[in-house]
Amino acid sequence: MKKVWMMILALVLATVLCTAAAEAPKTEVVVFAAASMTETMTEIEALYEKANPEIDLIFNFDSSGTLKTQIQEGAVCDLFISAGQKQMNQLDITKDEEKNPDRLDFVLEGSRIDLLENKVALVVPADNPKGIESFVALAALLKDGDVLMAMGNSDVPVGQYTQKILAFYELNEEELAKAGKITYGSNVKEVTTQVVEGSVDCGVVYGTDAFSAGLGVIDTATAEMCGQVIYPAAVMKNSTVPEAAQAFLDYLRGEEATKIFEGVGFTGIPAETPEK
Repeated sequence: MKKVWMMILALVLATVLCTAAAEAPKTEVVVFAAASMTETMTEIEALYEKANPEIDLIFNFDSSGTLKTQIQEGAVCDLFISAGQKQMNQLDITKDEEKNPDRLDFVLEGSRIDLLENKVALVVPADNPKGIESFVALAALLKDGDVLMAMGNSDVPVGQYTQKILAFYELNEEELAKAGKITYGSNVKEVTTQVVEGSVDCGVVYGTDAFSAGLGVIDTATAEMCGQVIYPAAVMKNSTVPEAAQAFLDYLRGEEATKIFEGVGFTGIPAETPEK
């Protein structure tokens, strides 16, 4: 009888311990990521949380400019991944006054890295109504023809890259907008949607967004046209879980995450090797 009671007690104790473990609060890691990372990060989230059940990843996807403003205004963010250096620089106190004029100090020292590279792509609806075949052809239509192009707002990285492309072809954005040749999106997803729906003749988005939306890439901008499209990432200085945020960032640079990123057109940027 004594053995029976001991077995029952052990079973009850095991049940209590399992229940307590199951109900243990998870560590929340809030990640602000550029809208162009939505599909890849959603896939990565499932893999990471399965391997790390004590972690709850919470994502906020939007334009990098909007995310930067939210961080500046006090939003809870543990890890920020921008689609452009400009928005990260504006939060990084180690940058000069030209890049960080407000002297904001949100980046945790030593955590900032260049994570990924993307490409700026020219895309068209399935029927390509204007027969656009390149950026050169688009530039000619914008100068002298009838065309409607979608691009990101000026505070959105993809919009800023597009502005550089317009300048490369000596096109005046303001004049084109007044002439009804440009329509805008508040982030790259909005621009992509306009092209998919056929409400514009073409759009300038990231190569990864074109892939995710099933759009064919007509042309890709060179570094000479708009510079490199680098995605910096950093743990935020006011994070309450900096170790967990850093661990996730380290994972994003690992083989499993890199394979997912490269599957949609990103290029992983390897960690710099310290000089010996």
